[in-house]
Amino acid sequence: MPDLSWAEVLLRLAVAGGLSAAIGLERQLRERTAGMRTHLMVGVGSCVFTLVSAYAWHDFTFGRGVNFDPTRIAAQIVTGIGFLGAGAIIRQGISIRGLTTAATLWVVAGIGMAAGAGYYQGAVLGTAVVLLALWPLRYFAQAISGRLHQARLIVEVRTGESAGPVLRALEEGGADPRSLEFDEERGRRRMVVDVRLSEHSTPTGLVARLTECPEVVGAEWAE
Repeated sequence: MPDLSWAEVLLRLAVAGGLSAAIGLERQLRERTAGMRTHLMVGVGSCVFTLVSAYAWHDFTFGRGVNFDPTRIAAQIVTGIGFLGAGAIIRQGISIRGLTTAATLWVVAGIGMAAGAGYYQGAVLGTAVVLLALWPLRYFAQAISGRLHQARLIVEVRTGESAGPVLRALEEGGADPRSLEFDEERGRRRMVVDVRLSEHSTPTGLVARLTECPEVVGAEWAE
């Protein structure tokens, strides 16, 4: 098996890192758990493992009947990347978040492996398909499922208050709460609610209704 020059190794690492970072940047812009740096490291790491698996062992002498298998290390990347994906998945009540981010981590591992093997066409085209799925297809899917009117609302409530009054106010205002997060800091309790707006509900109307609740200190829409 031929040796790779320093320039070729650098090229493969750069391609893996650049394509993986492009996918990670989309996740970071959407404020997901794994961003550009995490995706870049997964892609570069997969590329390095592939290079090691394919090119680092050909100088070793094997005994009779022992065949050289350049896939034995790279094959473990597919299953080994699962621990990162599991860490990106978060369950909030009945909803689960992070599945898309876990999937992108799995995909950039494949992109890194393709770049490490010198299969640049597969790495570039794979990245293009992933970015297409994360951006244009996302809005297309939301339009079909009627989720274009989904937004995030930040509500600050008095310490010790439950989420019941806030959720009732949202439902009375025509909104459908999809997920709920709590954050307490310095005696202040904040709720982050993902809601789906109906045709008869407006952001300003929901905020006005929430501020009328005695349990609510303030409310605003997240940008």
